Amino acid sequence: MSFFGNKALIAASVLTAFLSGCANVPTMDQATALEAINSNPPEGQARIYVYRDGLLGASLYKDIYIDGKCLGESAPQTFFYADVEGDKDHFVSTESEFSPNHLFIHTKANQKYYIQQFLKMGVFVGGAALTQVDKETALRAMLECKLAVPGTCSSAQKIEISSQQ
Repeated sequence: MSFFGNKALIAASVLTAFLSGCANVPTMDQATALEAINSNPPEGQARIYVYRDGLLGASLYKDIYIDGKCLGESAPQTFFYADVEGDKDHFVSTESEFSPNHLFIHTKANQKYYIQQFLKMGVFVGGAALTQVDKETALRAMLECKLAVPGTCSSAQKIEISSQQ
């Protein structure tokens, strides 16, 4: 086999491993998930949803943090939510291949915010990123997802943001 044939075979093997398999995390029942989607945050707080709906990197788990606290470890077709202080700046983070990726968001009291976590090709393993999406897009995706049990992150790192940012 030629040099280029070997490279193509290796690349195909890596891609197959990246796309195959399926990560699972503990989830709650559908009634609890619908209640989380349809209920409102407590008075004076905001609610942040983080969901992962793609199949890319199906075998990968990715930690999610809000303000440096572990929200949970995502898997395909899962979502989390957290109630946070309203009228305040917050940051949502996800572990990625080499360092965490952050999304900064200013919340308003009694509002809901929707963040999509998506995986992307990396050098060694898949990376992860976050983007804020509109309510309609998020709800369509979240209704196909399961509410993950919060509070378990695999990385031992604590996510912190300097006050200079």
